[in-house]
Amino acid sequence: MKALLFEKYGRPEDVLQLGEIARPEPQENEVLIRVMATAVNDYDWSVLRGKPLVYRLMYGLLKPKMNIPGMELSGEVVGMGAEVRQFEVGDAVFGDISHYGFGTFAEYIAIDAKAVVKMPPGMSFVEAAAIPHAAGLAFQALEDLDRAGKGQRVLINGAGGGVGAVGLQLAKNRGYEVVGVDAQEKLTKMKAMGFDEVLDYRQTDITKVSQRYDLILDCKCCKSIFLFPKILTPKGRYVAIGGEVLSLLQVALFGKILGLLTKQRFQVLSLKSNKDLAKIGDQFNHNLLNTHVDGPFPWTDAPRLIQYFGEGKHQGKIVLMVSD
Repeated sequence: MKALLFEKYGRPEDVLQLGEIARPEPQENEVLIRVMATAVNDYDWSVLRGKPLVYRLMYGLLKPKMNIPGMELSGEVVGMGAEVRQFEVGDAVFGDISHYGFGTFAEYIAIDAKAVVKMPPGMSFVEAAAIPHAAGLAFQALEDLDRAGKGQRVLINGAGGGVGAVGLQLAKNRGYEVVGVDAQEKLTKMKAMGFDEVLDYRQTDITKVSQRYDLILDCKCCKSIFLFPKILTPKGRYVAIGGEVLSLLQVALFGKILGLLTKQRFQVLSLKSNKDLAKIGDQFNHNLLNTHVDGPFPWTDAPRLIQYFGEGKHQGKIVLMVSD
């Protein structure tokens, strides 16, 4: 089978190449999936470069232990191990497989059956590939929002990607006013998506705005946590889901202490993969949630598109078509 492989760390366009490897055989607890579509995530950008260095500690100090990137998929079950009961050959499935492994940038993958769930009727493979990781993060970050949200405000930093698109819809469905922050070239599309206000991060320091927010969802954590209490409401919540390692570490180390002092909440979200896919699928089927896809593109364009993602140019979730 064909797969996108890397044997060393470096710039995605330099190290990620199309190659031929043997098709995997499923173990007793695994399903064999023909990958129809996959998506680009921060993991792919980071693991290919081996940066930040914590990725080398986890995935190989001098060279990568795993040679196929990719953590999200939609596809078709084509085989399974003897212990698998919840699927049949031909089932359409999707999921964030990162709790069990990686390797969705390939024509086939064998993975623990618990890593995927059945796709809802009416959902396309492109839509399904765009959902699991980004929507999971947004759902779990916003799950405590008061549904009577009229007059309350949410700020999403780094709102032009997949998490921002889902977070916007979830907050608007609850009646919240939503402000999105990202690069100037994304703001027109973000406004069209439904953000009440959009801010260019190069022109506006979000820690110095006059407004206060009931929730800040930070997809690009890069500022000191100690700057945020003044722009949160008295019982406001700050949730970081991605960004610079040192900034995320500061939130993890000092968030609870700062919360005790301010009565606000500060946390780094630890994603529970696929936890909310049933709810997400139900909202999708009731037209309460839709995807914002950048693409889809041929999967062989992945090296260029991972670089494009890393430079922050994507608008929505980058989806790659692996099979027709």
